[in-house]
Amino acid sequence: QRTRTKHIGVLATPGTVASESYVIELLKQDSTLTVTQQACPMWVPLVENGEADAAGADYFVEKYITELIRQDDSIDTVILGCTHYPLLLPKIKTYMPDNIQIVSQGELVAHSLKDYLHRHPEMDVKCTKQGSCRYLTTEAADKFAESASNFLNEQINVERISLE
Repeated sequence: QRTRTKHIGVLATPGTVASESYVIELLKQDSTLTVTQQACPMWVPLVENGEADAAGADYFVEKYITELIRQDDSIDTVILGCTHYPLLLPKIKTYMPDNIQIVSQGELVAHSLKDYLHRHPEMDVKCTKQGSCRYLTTEAADKFAESASNFLNEQINVERISLE
């Protein structure tokens, strides 16, 4: 719905690119689209290690955007195909050509959920509106808390648990 040229780029993790999930779903909606993917194997580690704003991240952000555009210079819409990538958005906007619009996965999921709940009011009434969050991990609680706090933009408490 957003593309004018019908050329869409996808920046995603290597696993997502290999699965071709975005290609499959986009072509279901419009078989005339050209979908070009670019794996960004360094972006998740940059985010998870708190380096999204660091100067060193610029190299990898520019590198993968350049590699995507080199594959198809008719791309006018790029989907960020990973939940980590919006944390790199300031740098992505710096290196993305001005004529290309950026679509965040989270934005798509939120719109889809809103539409679904609108069409299924019986499900909406089952949703807890005053819930709370409890964060559990089987890994290092401090590391998880640091990463999650970056994502959520608020300090969180994490409990380490053992699954036996």
